[in-house]
Amino acid sequence: MPVKIRLARRGRKKKPYYHIVVADARSPRDGKFIESIGFYNPMTVPASIEVDRDKAYEWLVKGAQPTNTAKAILRFKGVYYKKHLMRGVAKGALTEEKAAELLEEWINAKDAKIAARIEETKLKKAEFWKMVSGEIKPVKQKASKEAGDAFRETAATEEAPADGATAEAAVTTEATPEAVAEAEKAPEVVAEAKVEAKPTEKAPEAVVEAKVEAPAVVEEKSEPKPAVEAPVVETPAAEVKETVKEEVLAAAAVPVAAAAAVVTDKKADDLTKIEGVGPAISKLLVAQGIISFADLAGKSADDVKKILADAGGNFSMHDPTTWAKQAQMAADGKWDELKKWQDELDGGKETKASSEEE
Repeated sequence: MPVKIRLARRGRKKKPYYHIVVADARSPRDGKFIESIGFYNPMTVPASIEVDRDKAYEWLVKGAQPTNTAKAILRFKGVYYKKHLMRGVAKGALTEEKAAELLEEWINAKDAKIAARIEETKLKKAEFWKMVSGEIKPVKQKASKEAGDAFRETAATEEAPADGATAEAAVTTEATPEAVAEAEKAPEVVAEAKVEAKPTEKAPEAVVEAKVEAPAVVEEKSEPKPAVEAPVVETPAAEVKETVKEEVLAAAAVPVAAAAAVVTDKKADDLTKIEGVGPAISKLLVAQGIISFADLAGKSADDVKKILADAGGNFSMHDPTTWAKQAQMAADGKWDELKKWQDELDGGKETKASSEEE
């Protein structure tokens, strides 16, 4: 029976991966097989390859014939190097211990190269996202088993409040005795903070923190009084409520992107309204401080070309010759004239016909 070592396709459309199988040469590609000895995923960078070297070597010794792709994979994983070393052992050129040592050194060197390639790919991806959007794309990390166990143990220890207990009681019991003592000095502040601590709140911890810090806010805003007038409650309840709300929102807010967090007095314009400027180029210009039509109009074509050239990739292929003029018309509010001129342009570039008419 002719036996071959080949790939069997798995996965879905446009996202394949392959099992490295030992099968009868007369069987279909994805049909019955004798044994699976590994897998190959070409969709990752670098490609993911796992092979059982011992089983692959045994089948090669038995006479199994690999396909061209399977042969390249076995060479890459050192199976053919092991076959070469074992041939030397059979001839008496070296011992089995020496052959195993040489194979181990070869595998370690290969794994080090693969790990370096993986790190290089991660750095390239981070640089690309930073260049395009001004921030590094967050990497989704799978939670480890230890973290999951710790989370479940924490959830088990935190029991729900007893029947009849309100959300206010649950929040109040979490505060320290010192916090409660300070809160008693400002009863109105405590009342307002308790109103915010409803079961529907998303961040009860933030409410507790706001309740503890609220007396400090009152003390800062109030005028110094004699010791007899210690419980200062002159601050209006509405103002204290707004302060507590602001602290709760600040504690529960999700960080925004780095590019959007930059505070500027300039009015941001939609640069994609300029013929030839797409979303990617617009992000690139914003990262360079060009956020309005006036900013773009003040840049010469050479300056914009330099920005595109420094970005690399396909950005350098664009011609920004007319962008400054278009931006000036947009900044002046001449939208009808701009629309008429853009109809004559070809991807932001002047055509020969329009240049002759001028």
